[in-house]
Amino acid sequence: MRLDLDGRDVLEIGCGTGSNTHWLVESSKSVVALDFSGAMLRHAQARVRSFRARFVQHDVRSAWPLAAASVDLVVAMLVLEHIGPLQPIFVESARMLRPGGALFLCELHPSRQLQGQQAEFTHPRTGERVRVPAFLHDTSEYVNAGLRAGLKLVHLGEWRDPEAPRSAVPRLLSLHSRLDVTPGV
Repeated sequence: MRLDLDGRDVLEIGCGTGSNTHWLVESSKSVVALDFSGAMLRHAQARVRSFRARFVQHDVRSAWPLAAASVDLVVAMLVLEHIGPLQPIFVESARMLRPGGALFLCELHPSRQLQGQQAEFTHPRTGERVRVPAFLHDTSEYVNAGLRAGLKLVHLGEWRDPEAPRSAVPRLLSLHSRLDVTPGV
């Protein structure tokens, strides 16, 4: 599945170190990248040097600091597993989107989490592996939170590693939704 970024205003929530921001800014008109960590944002700003990117320190669990209907696409990559209640994220996404705008999210597949997998990093001073706190959300939670916020599911993907057998648990879950400009239809 290909995201249409050409000439679009994009909001990336939980940009982290900017690895996806770098990719988003290549084709979009503009990118506003939010993250709660000042250290992560400094890393992202050093990585992504573009007049089309703006970095904002903000905790996405509270109202987002942008005007309503100000973006064409909201992107969240490997972020929502670190958020407890999902509904506010989908409500804010719908509020940010212009009519016909889209939300794209990609998360560690819930089945992987059930197997005990979760995000981790190596602590820079101690060298220890640190697990990042995570919440288990069923696929239905993602889908239903979007539907309740007025988003229409366009595509749901379950992605396995390229060399993995069909019987392997998918690595990632992706959802592509559009703002339903005709509620109730």
